[in-house]
Amino acid sequence: MTPAEMDPTPADLAAIDAEWPLIAAELDVLDAEISLLYADDRGGPSPLDWRRLRRAEARVTRVAAEVAGRPATGQAAFRVA
Repeated sequence: MTPAEMDPTPADLAAIDAEWPLIAAELDVLDAEISLLYADDRGGPSPLDWRRLRRAEARVTRVAAEVAGRPATGQAAFRVA
C-alpha cells in the first residue's frame, strides 16, 4: 500500500467524527483513573476523586447508548493494513 492509500477516507473520518463523543468520554474515564492512581501519593483517593470516576463512567454509558442509537455510517472507522 502506498501512503496515500493508507490515509483515512472521508467515510473513515466521518465515522471517527461520529464516534468522537464516545472517545472523549472514555478519555475522561482514563484521566479519572490516573488521578486515582496518583491520589495514593496524597494519602488515598478523596470522595471527590471517586465521584469524578463515577460521573465519567456514567457519561461513557450515556454517550455509548447515544452513539449506538444513531444510524450506521456505512463503514468501520478503522482499517487494519
